[in-house]
Amino acid sequence: MKLLLPVVVLAAVAVSANGHPGFWETTWNAAKTPFRFGKEAYQGSRDMLRAYTDMRAANWKDSDKYFHARGNYDAAQRGPGGAWAAKHISNARERLDILRGRDPADSVADQEANNWGRSGGDPNRYRPRGLPPKY
Repeated sequence: MKLLLPVVVLAAVAVSANGHPGFWETTWNAAKTPFRFGKEAYQGSRDMLRAYTDMRAANWKDSDKYFHARGNYDAAQRGPGGAWAAKHISNARERLDILRGRDPADSVADQEANNWGRSGGDPNRYRPRGLPPKY
């Protein structure tokens, strides 16, 4: 065990000396990745909540698909963590709606809007006529 630290340090120096990314830089970037994913997932969850509260506040006829697409789009723009959060929140919401007795065809249409937004499609494709510009 006492020999492990000097070996790691020598390996880091050797890799750095050859013009490759240093051991510590590579290790630090790998360690930051889970935290970045978690941060993106949290921010994506907030984006989804914002789209939901905006949908409720707007109370606009036929705006459901637009807000689904917008929430997923905003969350996915955060990165892999945001896209992950958007996918799981959307799927859970649609399952819950079906359990509550909602028409499965509506759920399929909502999932289409969710996937459209998550894949980077413009949410305005689903924007209803007359929806106030603040949304």
